[in-house]
Amino acid sequence: MMDDNIKIPHLTTAFTGPLHALEQNLLDNTLRIESWFREQWQKLPTLFYSSVDLRNSGFKLAPIDTNLFPAGFNNLSSDSWPLSIQALQATMAQIAPSASTILLIPENHTRNIFYFEHLANLHEMMTKAGFSVRIGSVLEDLKKAMDITLPSGKKLRLEPVIRKDNHLCLEDGFSPCVILLNNDLAGGIPPLLQNLEKSIQIFPPLTMGWANRSKTKHFAHYANISLSFAKHIGIDPWLISPLFSHCSEIDFVTGVGETCIAQQTETLLQAIAKKY
Repeated sequence: MMDDNIKIPHLTTAFTGPLHALEQNLLDNTLRIESWFREQWQKLPTLFYSSVDLRNSGFKLAPIDTNLFPAGFNNLSSDSWPLSIQALQATMAQIAPSASTILLIPENHTRNIFYFEHLANLHEMMTKAGFSVRIGSVLEDLKKAMDITLPSGKKLRLEPVIRKDNHLCLEDGFSPCVILLNNDLAGGIPPLLQNLEKSIQIFPPLTMGWANRSKTKHFAHYANISLSFAKHIGIDPWLISPLFSHCSEIDFVTGVGETCIAQQTETLLQAIAKKY
């Protein structure tokens, strides 16, 4: 049950005129949309977290990127915290009901203050949700704990991860029930994390790292999903989905594939112009 006293954040936009057709359609179909989402969640498990980059033209709203390892918890408004903590508790109760300790594994940034602010907020949010949380870095040159004081006044501690057989722990013996990845694994899976899936729950799965993912395949899947959703509420799927194309075997150093890019760009611009 959701607490009626929890404040739902309201976004402020520069647009103050009458509702656009797409927004009105979404509002008119709220019940059908909620029903559609419930049906989808029954088919496939939800991700632990994600963030989506949206582009809003006023009459069209479409994602242009999806990150399964979000790094923007420092951008959440204070009004969002109660709902976010509640969602975190509900998610953990569903996917790891007996978990009490979490090892948060971040990106290997050491100078990005905004990312550290994000980590501090994510750590605090999970702590307020009732979990014991430590941040374990897989940086090879991190040999001892590193304390960081942030501009916000918050403090962060990065600790080197130790692997014992098929389990991860920290120097003082902290042993997690769950590993939460906030590292996009663009360079592949570090040796410390390889072959751990059978011994501990890892969210998101190691196979979801950028080294294994393709934006082309992602948008192809999204195009199919948006088609189903649009049909359900009676709109043109183009209103919630970007047009895209694909060129394989591109090498900008040698120039291989540049002709393909030019041709696909021209075709795509023609398709976009036709829709407009």
